[in-house]
Amino acid sequence: MNALTLPTRKAEEWRYSDIDALATIWPTPAPSRIDVAEGDSVRHHLLQDVGEGAAAVHDYVITIADGARCDFHVLNIGGKLGRVTFTVTIGSNAHFELNGAIIGGGDQTLEIITSVTHEKPDSTSGQTIRSILGQRATGSYLGSINVARDAQRTDAFQSIKAMLLDRTATANAKPELEIFADDVKCAHGATVGELDKAALFYMASRGMDPATAKTLLLKAFVAGVFDDVADEAVKDALEAAALAKLETLV
Repeated sequence: MNALTLPTRKAEEWRYSDIDALATIWPTPAPSRIDVAEGDSVRHHLLQDVGEGAAAVHDYVITIADGARCDFHVLNIGGKLGRVTFTVTIGSNAHFELNGAIIGGGDQTLEIITSVTHEKPDSTSGQTIRSILGQRATGSYLGSINVARDAQRTDAFQSIKAMLLDRTATANAKPELEIFADDVKCAHGATVGELDKAALFYMASRGMDPATAKTLLLKAFVAGVFDDVADEAVKDALEAAALAKLETLV
């Protein structure tokens, strides 16, 4: 596809997207490159909170050299369309960790798209995504783990869980494994559910109002995503933004 040609939903990675919103900012900027040198360890984060009715696309191309590590935290909550993509290549004895949360309401379309390639032996990766969707929002995670023929002893996982607050909301989860090596540990899991009615009843029986009860349960659902953020200021900012967004949904 030509870089200036607007994609369509016929392309797998755009199947659930809002193409009309995308057209308002097309063509999007070139991807941001992150090159992690051999033996280095880096941490990055993104708070995607573009204004209401706007669109934002953040593309990252990440190369992790031998013995290196990259941790990335993302909170995707803003705009009519909010899309974050990761194209990652991992060297030997290297690691990539992605922890992300999608929280949307109204008519928002929020997406995290990943393609993680293990090129060499003895590399690891983890992807943990939590989505909370209300009203008519659509939240999507499309993620692939690709293990090359020479990437023996790869250990990788994807964990995707989505919570729907309204039956009009939509969660799409499409984890994929493409493995050409024969000595690997790769796993993925995806679940979509709703708030535990028994827990809500218990909290109400103890005098807690419904909005507070829902907010506490939802906060617990996404809390682990940001537990390992090293910078306390960044962690506080991500958690505060997530909580503020949750309060608009309940």
